[in-house]
Amino acid sequence: MNYVAQRLLTFPLILLGVSVLVFVSIRLIPGDAITAMLGTEAGLLTTEQRAVLAKYFGIDQPIWSQYFTWFGGLFQGDLGISVTFGRPVLPVILDHFPLTLELALLSMLIALSTGVPLGVLAATRNERTSDLVVRVLAMLGQSTPSFVLGLLIIYFLSVVFGVVPTMGTFTPLTVDPLANLGQLVFPAITLGFAFAASVTRISRSAMLDVLGDDYIRTARSKGASARSVVWAHALPNALIPVVTLSGVEFGYLLGGAVIVEQIFALPGLGRLVLNAITQRDYALVQGSVLFVAFNFLVVNLLVDLIYVALDPRIRLGKR
Repeated sequence: MNYVAQRLLTFPLILLGVSVLVFVSIRLIPGDAITAMLGTEAGLLTTEQRAVLAKYFGIDQPIWSQYFTWFGGLFQGDLGISVTFGRPVLPVILDHFPLTLELALLSMLIALSTGVPLGVLAATRNERTSDLVVRVLAMLGQSTPSFVLGLLIIYFLSVVFGVVPTMGTFTPLTVDPLANLGQLVFPAITLGFAFAASVTRISRSAMLDVLGDDYIRTARSKGASARSVVWAHALPNALIPVVTLSGVEFGYLLGGAVIVEQIFALPGLGRLVLNAITQRDYALVQGSVLFVAFNFLVVNLLVDLIYVALDPRIRLGKR
């Protein structure tokens, strides 16, 4: 059985573990959907009224019964009904996911397009002034929290330049590309800044290791140009740890950049889950986390397949 088939067979087991964990965890939070929905007015309910509402929300049954009822619906594509939206969970998730997906892709593009060249520059000019400048910038990027950078961007745009970034709405790329870019470019920079710093440091370290290998010296001895040695011979092998980092980071971004989406008031998946937790919307939290876990597994599988494309010496089936 090849590697891909083995990984696909593990998906259901991992998702099962995730479903149990999130199902139990959300119910450990004090309160319930009734209290979250009605607030202080929940105390005015009679016993009979609370019992009717508990039956409506499906929280009148033992926790194991609630779990098996919800888990049984998964096989039919039913993630439950969101008490916040009054709709099936899956369409709600799919409505908010495009924003988070595009934000993650833009952040990844910004991070890789700046981090990899800077890492290569620092490695090829090791211990020089340019290397020191790149390393300082990378340390600054990794040590600056995303919410601080996001607030600084909003402050300078609004106070210094008199431009208020568009927040609170999302225009699909297919509807108005310029409006879409205007809404996501600054959140993407906020997310991509720290990620670019990590990519820079990983790229630099990997390039320094690769540039000392025998095949690099052989390429130079055969008269290959410096540009060819760096970009054609060394970089593909140096990208393997960068791909690993990118896969993990992209999986987290698909889970929703909660803080950045909250700062810029973006109706993405992360903000959706955060609001669902505060509203004790059990079905929405469970469905969203399961959806994110599945995407994370798919991304990591794709990362493993990219390894083979970058370095044919890797054989996934022989691991």
